[in-house]
Amino acid sequence: MRSGYVAVIGRANAGKSTLINVMVGEKVSIVSPKPQTTRDRILGVLTEDDYQIVFVDTPGIYKARNALTDMMMRTTETSARSVDFLLYVVDGHDGVDEEDFALIQKYQSLGIPMAIACTKIDIMPKENLPLTLAKFADAGLDLDVFPVSARKGKNIRELKKFLSEQLPESEPLFTDDIVSDKSEKFMVAEIMREKILLKFDKEIPHGIAIVINTFERKDNGVYEINLDIVCERANHKAILIGKQGKAIKEVSSFARQDLEKFLGAKVFLTTFVKVKEDWRDRPNLLREYGYEDLKND
Repeated sequence: MRSGYVAVIGRANAGKSTLINVMVGEKVSIVSPKPQTTRDRILGVLTEDDYQIVFVDTPGIYKARNALTDMMMRTTETSARSVDFLLYVVDGHDGVDEEDFALIQKYQSLGIPMAIACTKIDIMPKENLPLTLAKFADAGLDLDVFPVSARKGKNIRELKKFLSEQLPESEPLFTDDIVSDKSEKFMVAEIMREKILLKFDKEIPHGIAIVINTFERKDNGVYEINLDIVCERANHKAILIGKQGKAIKEVSSFARQDLEKFLGAKVFLTTFVKVKEDWRDRPNLLREYGYEDLKND
């Protein structure tokens, strides 16, 4: 039996969370086309007969603009230092560039074994793939590179097999019924945030937090969920609510459908929008909203 931790790292919006969800076979991280979708370190656990891979989904590498983003980058740095293997993810559709090479070399300097996953190959021109792979060789990077498509399942089995072979011989780290270290309550908040990311444009989704006030399953099996959507500006609140409450009703309905699928039961969802100015730069509110600052060991 082999088991261990694999940190999945890379620039924002490279496809890390989607790749982990597909490899684990369950939704353990929310996804959207926008950077900074993942804010926390999330573990996704894949258990097979002869191995267990604990994927560490990390916030995408992004230039810090506020205390929350700075905390997210520290989370990524700390996570990368405490695993058995590193999987650096590059967006094959957008292409690899000098910033990727610099980051790969930076993480190589940690002395932890590493490989590269080149994602989204199903939507990149076929003639670009050999050119992209050649760039890694030209940069002098002696690393295994896996071109993959999470959406099409291309090379996913091969990548999982490779990663399992890199892990030490060990007993499983989690029981085989565990797929994530996060609670249902955490995922409820994340699913709500995902739907806001998908519905609203520009900066508003990045400036929201979800606070769960009530998460309770009634005797009839229905979940009662009451939550606050916290934003940073009064005009953001107006946009989130929409004319005559249309926007908040639409996004709540959108979220409720996914919540019912995730929880396997009916959901009665109540949402409120509140303003907390500049909460992303206020440490007390970051702690109150559940954002953990991982410290280096």
